[in-house]
This record gives sequence, structure tokens and C-alpha cells, in this order.
Amino acid sequence: MISTNNLTYKYQGGVDILFPNIICEEKDILLILGTSGVGKTTLLHLLGGILTIQKGSVNIAGTEINKLSDAGLDTFRGQNIGIIFQQNHFVDALTVLENVVLAQSLAGKKADKKAAKQLLDRLNIGHKSDKNIKDLSQGEKQRVAIARALINQPKLILADEPTSALDDINCQEVLNLLHEQAKAAGSALVVVTHDTRLKDKIANRVILQTL
Repeated sequence: MISTNNLTYKYQGGVDILFPNIICEEKDILLILGTSGVGKTTLLHLLGGILTIQKGSVNIAGTEINKLSDAGLDTFRGQNIGIIFQQNHFVDALTVLENVVLAQSLAGKKADKKAAKQLLDRLNIGHKSDKNIKDLSQGEKQRVAIARALINQPKLILADEPTSALDDINCQEVLNLLHEQAKAAGSALVVVTHDTRLKDKIANRVILQTL
């Protein structure tokens, strides 16, 4: 479903970051572990087409995203990739439910409030569907971000620290939901984290080393 080959990135004034080749098949989970500063978020942004690929390639469901035009990449991302960012970006003027439904509209899909509410319920945040985003705790916002990323049943789910702000119970719930949704949609799931609680729960993993 997703694979990389000789992926390298260099920030201005920095050194080349050479990432190990990765493969994650549909319905599978790949855990990418590493301490702060080793390039975990950079790798996730390359996989999602947010950062321009300078060297190497990223193949998602048979499409090399580095060969797409900017407009083509935007369309491909909206239809095929769900991203759970470490720093969430919401529309503060909208409610929790409206923020999730907005992701459907941006992907060119029909708004389905019932499906969005069911997903929020599964994440134990459904009781706050009508609340404004600004009134939620950081952990609650993280769960809304997960719902927003999953609502379109993407082929690839990229999760940047999806459990770091959660307690042990909700950590397991989120991991279960991510895996459940990946299987249901035939998606590949890539989790980037320093949360060592996950290392014994996901067998397929890559550890990024200090630069």
C-alpha cells in the first residue's frame, strides 16, 4: 500500500536525513519510533506529501506521489490520505461535529453527520459533539483530530503522536480504533511516535536513529 525508496531530506543549512526504506501493506500497522529530533515528523510529512520530496520516492497504492503536480497531489491527498497531526488545526468557530464533517466536504464527499457522530462516540467524545473546539482539553482535541482523519476512510492513515496526550485507557482505545478502521477500509496505518507504550503492541516497527 505504501513504500519508500532511498528517501532523503535536507533542511536549509542542515545535513541530509536519510530514512530507511519502509513498507506497510493494507490493513497493516507500521510503528515508527524515535526520540525528539530524529526526523519522525519530517518523515510523516514526506509520506503525506506535505513536504516536497527532494530525493527518493514515495509510492501509495500504486501512485508515486513525487511525480504528481501540486494540484494533483492536493487532490490525491484529500481522497486517499488521512493525517493526524501532532499540532491540530481546527476551525474554532465550528463545533466538534462540524469540524469532522468539514473534512468530508473538503475531500469532495457528501456530509454524513451520522457517520461522524458514530465515530466520535467510538472515541468517547460524542457527548461533546455540539461543543466548540476551544472548550475541549488537549486530549479531547486529539481524539477529534483522529475522527477527522478517519471519517473519509482513507487508503493511508498517518498518525503523528496520536496517543501522547492520552491516558493508558484512552491510549488503548485509540490504538484499537485506528487498527479497526484500517482493517475496515483496507488502509495502511503508519504511526509516528516516541510513546514507548506502543512498542510492545505493534510488531512491525522501524526505529529512527539519532542524527
